[in-house]
Amino acid sequence: MTIFENLSKSLLDGFDCKDRAREEAYRLSRMVIRLCSSSIRSVHRNDLAQAEKLMSEAANDLERIRVVLSDHQDVRYAGFVDGAEQEYAEARCVYSITTSRQILTPDEVGVETVNYLAGLGDVTGELRRHILDLIRAGRAAEGEYFLSVIEEIYYLLMLFDYPDAITRGLRRKSDLARSMLERTRGDLTNALELAKMQDALCSCREQPEK
Repeated sequence: MTIFENLSKSLLDGFDCKDRAREEAYRLSRMVIRLCSSSIRSVHRNDLAQAEKLMSEAANDLERIRVVLSDHQDVRYAGFVDGAEQEYAEARCVYSITTSRQILTPDEVGVETVNYLAGLGDVTGELRRHILDLIRAGRAAEGEYFLSVIEEIYYLLMLFDYPDAITRGLRRKSDLARSMLERTRGDLTNALELAKMQDALCSCREQPEK
């Protein structure tokens, strides 16, 4: 073999290894996204045991991704792993906020800070859905807490006014949070006013005639 033949074989072997790692990490990332999406749906259905099971499976797959890409950090930051971490952060936060009213930190979730923040941005949409479910169930007053969480998430995201190269598109998540806040505030306000009117009407009907 000439020196170039040896060199090409060595380089190709390295790229083959990197490509196999990328394919496996990509497959696992898609699995994490599917698991987390299903977990969020389970939360909305109040099937919390299933939600926990799916999040546990997603956490295991995220750890496998980190192992697979431990020697390929360039692939790690190609983008698709960020998507998986964001979806996982969203699922974990939706579960903790709706079931125990707790706000998890990035360390508790176990993802990069920027992906945690992006996940929080998507949480606002799920909290809007939760509030609408409460309104339909005649429990609009309970939605006030979750509206306050949407508001706090929006204010938090607004603090990170940095270039997209650093925040990886976090500004779009801020815009989403603002939209969710404005729409949900209007819906909840209308629902609460309607509930007050209904209560007042019921009180009038219950008063004995003089």
